[in-house]
Amino acid sequence: MIDLRSDTVTRPTRAMLEAMMSAPTGDDVYGDDPTVNALQHEAAEMAGKEAALFLPTGTQANLVALLSHCQRGEEYITGQLAHNYLYEAGGAAVLGSIQPQPIDAAPDGTLPLDAVAAKIKADDVHFARTRLLSLENTHNGKVLPREYLREARRFTQEHNLALHVDGARIFNAVVEYGCELSEVARECDSFTICLSKGLGAPVGSLLLGSRELIHRALRWRKMTGGGMRQAGILAAAGRYALRHHVERLREDHDNAAWLASTLREAGADVRRQDTNMLFVRVEAQDVGELGDYMKQRGILINAAPVTRLVTHLDVERAQLEQVVQHWQHFLNR
Repeated sequence: MIDLRSDTVTRPTRAMLEAMMSAPTGDDVYGDDPTVNALQHEAAEMAGKEAALFLPTGTQANLVALLSHCQRGEEYITGQLAHNYLYEAGGAAVLGSIQPQPIDAAPDGTLPLDAVAAKIKADDVHFARTRLLSLENTHNGKVLPREYLREARRFTQEHNLALHVDGARIFNAVVEYGCELSEVARECDSFTICLSKGLGAPVGSLLLGSRELIHRALRWRKMTGGGMRQAGILAAAGRYALRHHVERLREDHDNAAWLASTLREAGADVRRQDTNMLFVRVEAQDVGELGDYMKQRGILINAAPVTRLVTHLDVERAQLEQVVQHWQHFLNR
């Protein structure tokens, strides 16, 4: 199957599997797994942060970050469509008694800082204490402008807030910027990296920040069920991904741009393309039929009025040519 539903569907390459099979392991809850320790050390060095923590999922990494920054009765400001507000089951509120304060994002994915300022609570017993601004980079495929990140950093420092970035696809942003991860990471107090999206690992995320933050996060990881034992098998996939799959993200971006352009030429209503994602408007009466039509031809998509297509390391240009061909046939049926 040609699977364009998400870059989460990637499978480990043979070389990654070999790295996993040969990884030395220990008990990570004791801090004894050498491969986990190496992954955390290498990621922290790459980011220019003091420490990193390996977690099973991006959802848990974001949750642990929020729990480590905020106490009960405090709040974080985030976007209405942010993953750690909308798509992660309300974990911060349910498990941490942390209040989210969502605001609308601008078209470029940024949270307007004047709107953020308006939502910072006064030091008053009636209000939750505002402690954190949480951004996403990339946001729905969009790369946040670097100048905005610098402005957000200054803004949070002036308002005595911490700045967290959900960086599930932060390497897509880094590749698009053409810079080092550390140049982006220095603009925030903490951020996450998802290893199991475009980077192609089977599982795992990282949380990076100061030693003090990661020390608190280690306790929260244990409390939320993220303590693993011989996790070096999984960490080896993450190490391989960081060494071999970062620069190749450019291929995914190029393939997405090619697919967007070629689908437009075929008559599809492509609304936009950013990094490895493109969004195609589909007539309401065609949504159900399109999904079935493509599946019968070996192509998996999440058909919707605005259908997101995501390129990744398991999809080659020749396969995308088949996608365009079948999409055009569908439009001309």
